[in-house]
Amino acid sequence: MHNAAFAALGLNWRYLAFEVDPKNLRAAIEGARAMNFAGLNLTVPHKLLAVDMVDDLDISAETWGAVNTIRFEVQSPKSKVQSSPSSEVRAVGFNTDAGAIVTSLREDLKVELGGAKVLLLGAGGAGRTAALKLAAENVAELFLINRTASKAEEIAAEIKKQFPSVKVSVGYPKVEIDLLVNATSLGLKPADGSPLDEKQFSLKQTRAVYDMIYKPAETKLLADARSAGCKIANGIGMLVHQGAQAFEIWTGRPAPVAVMRRAAEGSVYGV
Repeated sequence: MHNAAFAALGLNWRYLAFEVDPKNLRAAIEGARAMNFAGLNLTVPHKLLAVDMVDDLDISAETWGAVNTIRFEVQSPKSKVQSSPSSEVRAVGFNTDAGAIVTSLREDLKVELGGAKVLLLGAGGAGRTAALKLAAENVAELFLINRTASKAEEIAAEIKKQFPSVKVSVGYPKVEIDLLVNATSLGLKPADGSPLDEKQFSLKQTRAVYDMIYKPAETKLLADARSAGCKIANGIGMLVHQGAQAFEIWTGRPAPVAVMRRAAEGSVYGV
């Protein structure tokens, strides 16, 4: 989707994928800096690690506590020209996931988050960002579920401190809710089951289900939710919107979002 966007705007840029072991992340960031990359995207498990590996954090990364986008900024007392040997290149971390989650929920599910009751599965990097952003959007009530309960409890405590008006608890709701969000990785593999414990919560208790996973297009959770009559959406919209914001951070140009979405869907789903 980035290469399609570069082509649409006539930019002689290239977006490349690299697999990096977490123990080599710092070296990879330094290598990209040395090779004059404009920036980087980071995915799991690098988003939390990178917080301590950049020179500065944008307010978005500070607020949500994770870095998924890095921009290399050239700073010099006299010049901003990258070829200047006296220039200093600084790595600045951003988070474009949080805004993308909300944009996708509103576009793809038509969910109004203000005053909503939400069940969130997962308290890792994506789950933490989602929980804090949902709280910032003034949801009425947030229920957190994680395999390691202590992680969910840590996020709950943070929300209570930052967003005292939001009612937050760890555990499945007994009441009907407006939205269920999956921020776990369960569903990525064909053999994966659902991340939801339906002995404790029925899909008939929610109106809409959002799975951050976008490949496969329909996870077991989404298939079950469709059967239960829920509105459903996968994470392709989140992927596109976080990418579009990253594109704008790197280039300083408005992202051609429609071009990026067509390219993403074509690449992932072959449509």
